[in-house]
Amino acid sequence: MKKTPAPSNWFEANVRRKSEPSSMKTTTTRSNWFEDFFHGVVNDLWRKCMSPEQTRAEADFLEQTFGSRSRLLDVPCGNGRHSLELARRGCRMTGLDISTDFIAEAKAQAKSSSLPVEFVAGDMRRLAWQSEFDGAFCMGNSFGYLEYPDMVTFVRGVAGALKPGGQFVIQTGSAAESLLPALKEREWFQVDDILLAVAHRYLAERSCLETEATFVRNGKTEVRKWWHWVYTTAEVQRLLEQAGLKTRGCYGSHDGQPFKLGDPLLLLVGQKREPDEPRRANSKARARPS
Repeated sequence: MKKTPAPSNWFEANVRRKSEPSSMKTTTTRSNWFEDFFHGVVNDLWRKCMSPEQTRAEADFLEQTFGSRSRLLDVPCGNGRHSLELARRGCRMTGLDISTDFIAEAKAQAKSSSLPVEFVAGDMRRLAWQSEFDGAFCMGNSFGYLEYPDMVTFVRGVAGALKPGGQFVIQTGSAAESLLPALKEREWFQVDDILLAVAHRYLAERSCLETEATFVRNGKTEVRKWWHWVYTTAEVQRLLEQAGLKTRGCYGSHDGQPFKLGDPLLLLVGQKREPDEPRRANSKARARPS
């Protein structure tokens, strides 16, 4: 993603005026924003930002974690870039995403590449599989999309879908230790023909980052809003522990460096306990207000 410094008055002159009145739907709320977010210019921007080199590096980490012959669940899978790459390496892939546009794109790519990947349009809060997968992963920043009760439901759903001993990889840039030390109120990016300007507001009492994004392309302006719930690394581990997933490692890069304060990326690897394996004595987590 190409990022260029802006003059101090650029945001006010070029974005705020253009974004009024907001084109956001009034029905969009903090708890459901992602249900109708991933389409149009958002998906176009995402495709431009994710390079083949980045996808391969992330797939390398996943392959090293799971092995090349595993049955894996990619949730949410977006346009299927990880599932398709891992399928080329021999993994048996299932991808689920709430965006019907992304799922249609992923299915088309799988068909054109003759890759036997199962792509399903569905909600990550409603996973029905039971003990079917050797591993699962949640990449990008999707892990922070959900409020606490829905996050508990999601993690338990992943745990239920895994076989005993199956592993769960979380990749996120929105862990508190990554996000908060470098948080800026305003940023802007130029990605090919798309200009993206973002304004952040951190809701400290809810540990939630509210972001208003303005997309400008071909003279047209579109404003959308999203929310990320921010969890510390320890809170993520307690969420997993509650669902029967022990933490195997926390990394700050795809080459396995230990995670530390200020790292832009958290990679956390959990593993489903065997039926007779005891839980940690201090695994009870303090729930957040919903």
